[in-house]
Amino acid sequence: MANEDKGSNRTDLREVPVDWEALEDAFENNAPEVHSYLHLGTGEVLRVVDGIADPDMHARIAADESYMRIDPVSSREQYRWMERFIPMVDEAELRDRLTAAIDGKGAFRRFKDVLMSFGPQRERWFAFRSERLRVFMEAWLTAHALRAVPRPAAPSSPPKEAAPISQEQLTGRRVRNAESLRKQLKEVAETLGSRDLDKVLTFAEFVRARRVARSYAQRHDGPDGAVDDAGELDGEETGPPSSKEASSVR
Repeated sequence: MANEDKGSNRTDLREVPVDWEALEDAFENNAPEVHSYLHLGTGEVLRVVDGIADPDMHARIAADESYMRIDPVSSREQYRWMERFIPMVDEAELRDRLTAAIDGKGAFRRFKDVLMSFGPQRERWFAFRSERLRVFMEAWLTAHALRAVPRPAAPSSPPKEAAPISQEQLTGRRVRNAESLRKQLKEVAETLGSRDLDKVLTFAEFVRARRVARSYAQRHDGPDGAVDDAGELDGEETGPPSSKEASSVR
């Protein structure tokens, strides 16, 4: 079975080439259906999701003593981090808004939503949270008699000549890219408020309309047509389209 010995009575420290980014993700995710394991030999982090993981993965973990289960940071501890950060904010109004945001269910989401409009403080929060997470991870490693060491650099290989891409491969790549973009847009839409989302959509329509205008000018005026870097077409400025113009472009 996976190693769950705390190692508190051991005096020697076992060196592990830790992947800090992967380990940080594992410590952040405390969802009950997600289980993460650190491989003591390679430093790789294995994540198992109940109901989704391949059964072979469970067998692999059970058969290898090198896997140690990772104890993620509890929601309560992460909540304390927000409580400790708020007094560090200089603006009284923002402190009051953050204090109100962490009151009740949905505190984490509301806390992030408030900081969305305060760029510098948002960056300070990320730095503070990352520092607290690093301290927690280092304490966990020490408690298990582990010492993090740098991971070996990936071996460099000479560049290979790119193989020709078939039309079928190109189409598949475009489909995958489109799916990835749709997923990213969905995440952005869930993060932004309705007012900010409307601004983004309006700007997107403007960019799309300008692209169509440039394409039209290049087809009719040639590669040296009258479209300059300022986004002007034949001496006329192009600006954000009206809702009627945006509809006609679509």
